[in-house]
Amino acid sequence: MEQQLTAFIYPLIMFFILGVVVPVLLSNAADKAHSFDDVPVQPAEESLYDQLGGVAAIDAAVDIFYRRVLSDAYIKVFFEGTDMVKQAVKQKAFLTMVFGGPNNYTGLDMREGHKHLVEKMGLNNSHFEHVLAHLRSTLAELGVGETKVAEIIAIADSVRGDVLNR
Repeated sequence: MEQQLTAFIYPLIMFFILGVVVPVLLSNAADKAHSFDDVPVQPAEESLYDQLGGVAAIDAAVDIFYRRVLSDAYIKVFFEGTDMVKQAVKQKAFLTMVFGGPNNYTGLDMREGHKHLVEKMGLNNSHFEHVLAHLRSTLAELGVGETKVAEIIAIADSVRGDVLNR
């Protein structure tokens, strides 16, 4: 989980530094007479979690996503014997954390959580692509715009190496 958090927190920190701190410092460099009290505070950018609609959106997305995945003969085998209620709860907590919402995720990191699927069941790149396709379809069904879909797919794709234990 630490690797997962690092993969998402570092870009967020860089965004904050480059998008908020540096512009404030640069605006003050031109006029050194101003104190930081004179600099207007820019509101923090809304998290992806909030932009998508918070808990209701995450709940709807995960429910639709798993309905699609479990209807796909090519990948549903990876969920045989899985308590899907618990799985959905874990997935909702994970996505909430990844998208900048409250962090209540207590599951394994992506590598450990999927390692047995790679080693015992042959989880591979083709399966991962099916999952991404279902994610895209789910987001489209929910009316998520293409820019946000691309952002979400990029986040999901960023853990491909860990999920596939590479």
